[in-house]
Amino acid sequence: MRKSKNKNYLLSWIEKQQSWGKYTFSFNQIKQEFPEISETAILLALSRLSKKNRIVSIYKGFYLIIPPEYSAKGVLPPVQFIDDLMSFINKPYYVGLLSAAAIHGAAHQQPQEYFVVTSTKQITTQKRGIKINYFTKKKISDNLLDKIKTETGYVKVSTPELTAADLVYYQNRVGGINRVCSVINELSEEIKPGKLTRDFIETLSVTTIQRLGYLFDRIVNQPELAKKLYHFALNQKIKFYMQPLKPGGNRTGFKNDKKWKIIMNTEVEIDE
Repeated sequence: MRKSKNKNYLLSWIEKQQSWGKYTFSFNQIKQEFPEISETAILLALSRLSKKNRIVSIYKGFYLIIPPEYSAKGVLPPVQFIDDLMSFINKPYYVGLLSAAAIHGAAHQQPQEYFVVTSTKQITTQKRGIKINYFTKKKISDNLLDKIKTETGYVKVSTPELTAADLVYYQNRVGGINRVCSVINELSEEIKPGKLTRDFIETLSVTTIQRLGYLFDRIVNQPELAKKLYHFALNQKIKFYMQPLKPGGNRTGFKNDKKWKIIMNTEVEIDE
């Protein structure tokens, strides 16, 4: 039977993909697979399968196949499709911040949102209860990332070291300094002084070095990590200038940390 006369051609193709452990596909893939079928007919077939909760469009032209175990939610966990999605968009990426911390076992409060760092601005992805927040970073170096195996393949994740630095840098977008400190407190056991290499530290802004060093030194009791950052700054003749621990907060009327040049403009409380 010709594909164009088989009303279930698309469902059969999707089931075959699923049997091979593939849970994503693009509209262009379908067009290439079934060149004799019009785009209108393909779109109608996709719409029917979407209404039956067999697939869902998570991005224009990009679809997820929904296996039975996820039919109630109607969507896959982002960790299972984010690598394919970013490949489809053709952008470098890594899973970062609170999502990376959770993967590294350091988020006792599981984030309700997903955090991805990429090279250019992306509109937040929201679909069927999931929310993917995108953060922008001009340069993304693969040698600062871990490649983590998932049920559907692999995903790029920031190392514990980069995760901590990003949390400090983006603190106002991930729940504030208290949440950041609580996560870094857990994460610090995974951070190794030997991983604080020159290549890594050179990617950090001076204020991030100051704030992260202060947290290692004064808050989460990791003197070796603090020492590594401080010695790097000394060796590179980096000058510290007074910076508030909480960006955007008041700068006057607070005690200062002379070593890290940090204005302690907020009290830090770590959740146990």
